[in-house]
Amino acid sequence: MKPLDHAGEDSRVSRAVGLARALSKLGYCSRSQATVLIRDGLVRLNGRVRRDPETPVDLRRDKIAVSERSVAARAFVYLMLNKPRGVITTASDEKGRATVYNFLDKDAPWVAPVGRLDKASEGLLLLTNDSEWAAGILAPESHVEKAYHVQIRSVDPDSVVGRLERGTESQGELLRVRRVSVLRRGRSNAWLEILLREGKNRHIRRMMEACGVEVVRLLRVSVGPLPLGSLAKGKVRELSPKEKAALDGAIAVQKSWR
Repeated sequence: MKPLDHAGEDSRVSRAVGLARALSKLGYCSRSQATVLIRDGLVRLNGRVRRDPETPVDLRRDKIAVSERSVAARAFVYLMLNKPRGVITTASDEKGRATVYNFLDKDAPWVAPVGRLDKASEGLLLLTNDSEWAAGILAPESHVEKAYHVQIRSVDPDSVVGRLERGTESQGELLRVRRVSVLRRGRSNAWLEILLREGKNRHIRRMMEACGVEVVRLLRVSVGPLPLGSLAKGKVRELSPKEKAALDGAIAVQKSWR
């Protein structure tokens, strides 16, 4: 994949931003990680230590260094992972549990998950060091549709579908689905396909809890036009230029609806 020309035509680096955001935009680390580095006195701007994460930076002219090493714009990376169940989406875990970073090459560039899948959920997870692109995927005003296959314990899945379509209230929030349908029926369980345009914390699980329904499995099968496809569990691959362009198009289409 041909990287973006960060120093030239990419307009995202042409305006002043805060120092922490600048490090994120350059693909060095997340904004929260940058804030810690800055407050610890490890970041220099034009040769001077700066401890304010909001110090303005002109990415066209200013020089940033972390631990005495110059930070240059890095090529953007766009990855997809088939996240296994039981894996968490944080960079590290005090309990020693497996994280999505265990599946990346040790010499891979810094990337961050685009949104989250909770520990018990599985399926398609995007990772990137392009923070603005990730924000475009997740932003409420341009939220890209995501599809999930959900196995539930229910003898009457049609009634569950009806309640989900009407929306449910949880913790003072009204939670909605874009669309829901029954994929398969069994004696005591069923598989539903649920499409979301928004993605609040534990969105589907909270809706099921409000309906008094147990979730057995929850699998994300697509993000916008990108399907999980045949990617094996625990495997990571880079998006093809065509897949990346399709997701870019989905973001643009959603924004046009505003």
